[in-house]
Amino acid sequence: MKKMLLLCMAMQFILMARAQHHLTVVVKNTEDQSPLPHATVAIKSLNQTRIADSTGVAIFEALAPGNYTVTVTSVGFREARKSILLKATNQKMVILLSHDTEHEHEEEIIVTATRMSRTIEDISTRVETISGEELDEKANMKPGEIRVLLSESTGIQTQQTSATSYNSSIRIQGLDGKYTQILRDGLPLYGGFSGGLSIMQIAPLDLKQAEVIKGSSSTLYGGGAIAGLVNLVSKTPGEKRQINVLANITSALGFDLSGFYSEKFEKIGVTFFGSRNTGRPYDPADIGLTAIPKFERYTAHPRVFFYGKKTNADVGLSYVTESRVGGSLSYIKHGTPGYFEKNNTTRLSTQFSLRHELTKRSAINFKNSISFFDRAITIPSYVFDGKQVASYSEINYSFHNDNLFWIAGANIVTDEFKEQPHVPFPKRNYRNHIYGLFLQNTWAPTNLFSLETGLRGDYVKQYGFELLPRVSAMFKFTPKFTARVGGGMGYKTPSVFNEDAERMQFRNILPINEQTVNNERSFGGNLDFNYRTRINEVGITFNTLFFYTNLREPLVAETNQQGVYEFKNAVGHIDTRGLEANLRLSYSDFKLFMGYTLADVETHFQNEKQWLPLTAKHRLNNVLMYEKDEKLKIGLEAYYFSPQKLNDGTLGKPYWICGALAEKLWETFSIFINFENIFDTRQTRFESIYTGTIDNPLFRDIYAPVDGFVVNGGIKIRL
Repeated sequence: MKKMLLLCMAMQFILMARAQHHLTVVVKNTEDQSPLPHATVAIKSLNQTRIADSTGVAIFEALAPGNYTVTVTSVGFREARKSILLKATNQKMVILLSHDTEHEHEEEIIVTATRMSRTIEDISTRVETISGEELDEKANMKPGEIRVLLSESTGIQTQQTSATSYNSSIRIQGLDGKYTQILRDGLPLYGGFSGGLSIMQIAPLDLKQAEVIKGSSSTLYGGGAIAGLVNLVSKTPGEKRQINVLANITSALGFDLSGFYSEKFEKIGVTFFGSRNTGRPYDPADIGLTAIPKFERYTAHPRVFFYGKKTNADVGLSYVTESRVGGSLSYIKHGTPGYFEKNNTTRLSTQFSLRHELTKRSAINFKNSISFFDRAITIPSYVFDGKQVASYSEINYSFHNDNLFWIAGANIVTDEFKEQPHVPFPKRNYRNHIYGLFLQNTWAPTNLFSLETGLRGDYVKQYGFELLPRVSAMFKFTPKFTARVGGGMGYKTPSVFNEDAERMQFRNILPINEQTVNNERSFGGNLDFNYRTRINEVGITFNTLFFYTNLREPLVAETNQQGVYEFKNAVGHIDTRGLEANLRLSYSDFKLFMGYTLADVETHFQNEKQWLPLTAKHRLNNVLMYEKDEKLKIGLEAYYFSPQKLNDGTLGKPYWICGALAEKLWETFSIFINFENIFDTRQTRFESIYTGTIDNPLFRDIYAPVDGFVVNGGIKIRL
């Protein structure tokens, strides 16, 4: 018996010894021997995958001795395979990657909107990014705001909510702008009342990238992301000091001046962004009303970063103040009686985040924001004035092992609005506290398949508990062909702050009756296919997305005989279905982008089906770019919008918007010029945008541009 026991112990010892081999893989760039962080390192025979750290190192532990083939991939580089005979306890191998000429100009993009911080090619959730050269080109068109940055993507449409003040929101896949959640560095700073002017007051110069997730995404950051979410990622200090200055003037009487500075020292880093954006009243239709209002806006955004061995933190402050007045030119220029719409806003928000590594595999993350928003809307004989104070606090714990990544956390959202009464009418005050718990997981058993799952529970005192599951999967059938499928649930707490209320300047709108309304709820999913190849000298990338979202009991405005509106849950639902298709062709210095969006959005109220107003069923996006070795850029654009149903039951006109841009680059500066809407497409050329008199106008829906042909140009300095 003793001999058998000793034999078993000896065999167990031998097996343990055989399994204690460690393999260290170092991934480097062939050209300069620099490490390649975030490269994917796999031993397919064992179904084990690692992501290289910031020094390009990936470690496989507890391997049995024997022959192994290691496969390494990284965005913009050719796949590499190398075999090794593992026989020593600790062995090390270096694998060199060379640039893939097919994608040598593509930069590695790390996505943060899902909290996973993974490369865009390795994430199961479909995330679209606007970054690099594309972000710079869009900034040339509108240096003072991000409306163009988002609206020229497939599946996203800008909806102008004021005919004279240019206020706008964004619609994803045809749904109202209130169903899109806008984040800044993972913090929801633009919800509720503060969302009305958000995309018009965010300048793009200090943005690293914009991340867009389409479809129900409330599982990630809570209510509001029924149509999707947009995460605006700020620039952070790099190894080299960065100074950028942009000056821009427009034929529409506007001027933009922006500056950005960043620098990283030994244990501290700083960034600072500041801008001044102004415009004079502009009336291209010569009807006596502004298409672009008179405005003056100042922005300041400083951030400080702290770096430690295991703890990193950053703190920031953002301040925006703006005065904006549109309407009658005679009123704005000379003070004579007439129609006007004034918007005076002040936006102040704080940002704080901290990350502490517990081990090499686990960390605790904390982030917080506090936002103060003050806005007064004034039209003849009416003022809507209020202050919003909101906060977001989150703590989460992350852990990863061989093929799993876990995040578990909790968050608290507070949102309070107080109206300053100017007329005898019920105040639209509200106070919401939302408590949430969430769990997210990424499982990648092989480099051919990965699965993301998430579950969130939110409790809203006034409206009860919401349970939100979410799942998405990615299949890499071949290196050229990838598919993703996913879906989830979403919700939105009732609010009067939406496109309909903005169009009416919140006049004659009753507050939400918390006793009679419910949360708006949704479910939906996406299926997309991505194919990439090369035929001789032509690079080809094609992707198509099929989407569906069902929104149950949406809030709709009902009016009584006195003309007073109240938002109530509709008896029925809204569904949006369709597809987005994108084709990219590259040849030498030329790139052609073509996109098509089909958005079939219908209301199903009281057993009656209707086409949702202000939604273009068909859209085309076409962009041709010529880029010569970072010396010259020339671009042509053409966008088509099919007819849209209007709220008065009529049908709008179809239209094209065409543009051209050029930029000449030198080492430290560049000059650019942009021709927007060359053929002067304007709704005022189709029809009158108002009824009644010019001093007391009743505006129609704005579905096409009103500013027409505009030229802008300027200089960018890089130091």
